[in-house]
Amino acid sequence: MLEGLITEQPNPASEHLDQLSTLDLLTVINREDQTIASAVAAEIPRITQAVDAIVERYRRGGRLFYIGAGSSGRLGVLDAAECPPTFGSEPGRVEGVIAGGSGALERAAEGSEDQASQGAADLKDRSFGAGDVLVGISASGRAPYVLGALAHAKSLGALTAGLSANPDSDLARAADIAITPLTGPEVLTGSTRMKAGTAQKLVLNMISTAVMVKMGYVLGNLMVKVRLSNNKLIERGRRIVAQVARCDAGQAAQALVAADNDVRVAIIAVRLGLDAAAARGRLADAGDHLGDALNESPRGATAQDITQGQPLNRPAGID
Repeated sequence: MLEGLITEQPNPASEHLDQLSTLDLLTVINREDQTIASAVAAEIPRITQAVDAIVERYRRGGRLFYIGAGSSGRLGVLDAAECPPTFGSEPGRVEGVIAGGSGALERAAEGSEDQASQGAADLKDRSFGAGDVLVGISASGRAPYVLGALAHAKSLGALTAGLSANPDSDLARAADIAITPLTGPEVLTGSTRMKAGTAQKLVLNMISTAVMVKMGYVLGNLMVKVRLSNNKLIERGRRIVAQVARCDAGQAAQALVAADNDVRVAIIAVRLGLDAAAARGRLADAGDHLGDALNESPRGATAQDITQGQPLNRPAGID
């Protein structure tokens, strides 16, 4: 079985890895890493399909789940864990599930990936439903734990996507949307934590970021729904409010206090001359989409319109 997988093939570029100087060894790794971005770029049409489908369900209250084993599972948990502080997503709306549970984040639990029934059970424990989305992550595309979870999700009628690194894998065939960046043989034969894992990280970053942008949690390239949970983020929040609302740092700080540290509410309040309660109501009326709340013509203004000469490095249009 394994011998037929691209990710298990020996890489001619690194066949004498143990004989190389440190400089040459690192150069080989770096050269191979340079191929990853193009492999991911080839999958953008499928990633686009996944993002649009996830957004549709997310807007209806659905949740996004990542599930995987080993390195793949850890990457899913990492991406999910970063969504609440970065985008202010509600707890549980993006979840990462790893074979072996939380203990597998620190200590490898390789045998757990062979348990197909446990993948389904872990989704059941989280009340995974038909309105949710499951992204199965497996470099080989054959991890039983992931395939078991995917089968359970499909039995409920949920949307499924499969992220793997081998063409025509079991995961790719089973998923509604197959995302398969072909990163090729690893520098260290079979060690998919390297190129395949890096490609997975890039794809997961793209999925979560694009979903949150489409949800209106980003304005331009600013994290306007960021949770101000430490000094660095508080300072970032003040700078975002000052930039978008076109006010000084003092006014931005005061607006944030009145808005209970909600950056979007503070921006609306300063920009439109509203108190925090009215600003919060306007945001709710706009479907939690800051761009719509700031404009009389929803999603019709450009970044230049919003900032009046302070560009946010974005294309025209809010959505």
